[in-house]
Formats: sequence, C-alpha cells, structure tokens
Amino acid sequence: MNDNLPRGTICIEDLEIGMLRYLRKEITNRDIELFAEVSTDRNPVHLDDDYAQDTIFEGRIAHGMLTAGLISAVIGEQLPGHGTIYMGQTLKFMAPVRPGDVVLAEVKVLTIDYAKRRVTLECRCSVGDMTVLKGEATVLAPSRKFD
Repeated sequence: MNDNLPRGTICIEDLEIGMLRYLRKEITNRDIELFAEVSTDRNPVHLDDDYAQDTIFEGRIAHGMLTAGLISAVIGEQLPGHGTIYMGQTLKFMAPVRPGDVVLAEVKVLTIDYAKRRVTLECRCSVGDMTVLKGEATVLAPSRKFD
C-alpha cells in the first residue's frame, strides 16, 4: 500500500476542514478470495471466471465492500486514525473494481463538531480517472482530553 502520510492519530483538536489522506492498493485475486472467506460472500461473480463472463460485468469483480474497506483503512489508520470510532457510512457504488485494478481510496474532512467530537468525511475510491465508490462517513474522533 502507498499512503500519503504515516499511520497514527490526528486528534480532533488538530483536524481542519479540507484535510485529505489516501492510500493506493492493487486488488489481487488473493484479496478477493480472502474477503470471500472472511465475509462468507462466495457469489460466483467474484470467484468464478466462467460464471462472471456471462454477467453484465463480463468478468470477475471484487466485492464492493472490499473496496469500501479501503476507506475504513484510511479512516482507522490515518484520518483521524487510531482510536476513531465509526458512527455511520453511506456508499454509492459507481463502477466495478476488477482483479489487478489499483484503487485510490481518499478521505477528506467536510465538517467538524468539536463539542461532540463528530467529524463528517467525504469518501471516494477511484481506479484511474473513474470514480468507483463515493459516500460520506460520520466518525467519533479521538481527543487529547480523553487520552
């Protein structure tokens, strides 16, 4: 994975509107197989080349939630990072991700409620110039007051 900054924690006191963090990851066949095993989602569109060829995707695709998991990685590791608690997430899947695709997962701070420690984050995943996933997350950010 290629991160733009080291992993760790940015406490709510240090967050600013517009802050952006990201990671890049190539989605491999092994990633898809492991996700199928862990999630128990063994839909053949993800795992069976012959089956998937006859679908609207004309080939295998990664699980949408595998792609969404990259957003979770940015939130939990970089922005705000360690100690962050997910409160909600909206997702819209725009295009499929295929084995071998390099996904760029980006998270940007939209709003900050310092009193409640609530942060709204714009979330986006892309492959090249194509947006494959977008949404918003609401998180409870860590604070120095509680550490």
